[in-house]
Amino acid sequence: VDSGNLCYRYLNIYVGIPDVEESFNVTRPVSPHECRLRDMTYSAPITVDIEYTRGSQRIIRNALPIGRMPIMLRSSNCVLTGKTPAEFAKLNECPLDPGGYFIVKGVEKVILIQEQLSKNRIIVEADRKGTVGASVTSSTHEKKSRTNMAVKQGRFYLRHNTLSEDIPIAIIFKAMGVESDQEIVQMIGTEEHVMAAFAPSLEECQKAQIFTQMQLCGFALKYIGNKVRRQRMWGGPKKTKMEEARELLATTILAHVIVKEFNFRAKCIYTAVMVRRVILAQGENKVDDRDYYGNKRLELAGQVGLFLLSQ
Repeated sequence: VDSGNLCYRYLNIYVGIPDVEESFNVTRPVSPHECRLRDMTYSAPITVDIEYTRGSQRIIRNALPIGRMPIMLRSSNCVLTGKTPAEFAKLNECPLDPGGYFIVKGVEKVILIQEQLSKNRIIVEADRKGTVGASVTSSTHEKKSRTNMAVKQGRFYLRHNTLSEDIPIAIIFKAMGVESDQEIVQMIGTEEHVMAAFAPSLEECQKAQIFTQMQLCGFALKYIGNKVRRQRMWGGPKKTKMEEARELLATTILAHVIVKEFNFRAKCIYTAVMVRRVILAQGENKVDDRDYYGNKRLELAGQVGLFLLSQ
């Protein structure tokens, strides 16, 4: 990490053995049984070696504590590892206990597998009123967001928590560079019932007087920029509403669909697929089943721990 003239970096990181602090800076090893009796957490210190560099001066500090980590019983850092049955008896532990759990404030806890709806996958479902819509939970290393395709009075709208109100989907296509109504329809589908279902959505552009991506009278990007919720940004140049809208479409809405050099072609096709799936589900009443395991993913300890540390 570089902060002005001061640069520092982590050299090594270590996880010690479980211990307890009896007095100021005085620690001793602790057993799982003692943690159960005294309502303590069976945990070990995390230490790092850090190198500081300021100009030509270089300083290395070893074994700096940065936190503690709960230790799984019978893991490599547990005091029970490698013990004989006689040593287990001295520690008041059962040699047949398989371990695999933690002790937090004296209570034994396990990490459970969690079921989550699949990320980066279109889910089509109906609400209580029977209105069909689609949603995608985008998940990347940088961003996580949810994009919804809503239907109101036979018209399609894009809904996102960064927008103050729903945006007509035809305007979204215009803002992403698809200026021709014919091209939009060709992306979604040329079947007669599909075109009939999408036709009312094209009228929204007529009402808003938006026909191209960057026309003089009404910018599609500016229209979206006016609906973007204002966020506090410290430092850096202030962006125009059009720049904010383009950045939003490129990096936040359907964030898992990569946009390079503001080429929205792939994202336009993905949006068209969402609209098409909603139209087909309306006609055939084919919505996705949330309980179907093909639409789910199982998050294990690694993913759960990563989510916790990323907060």
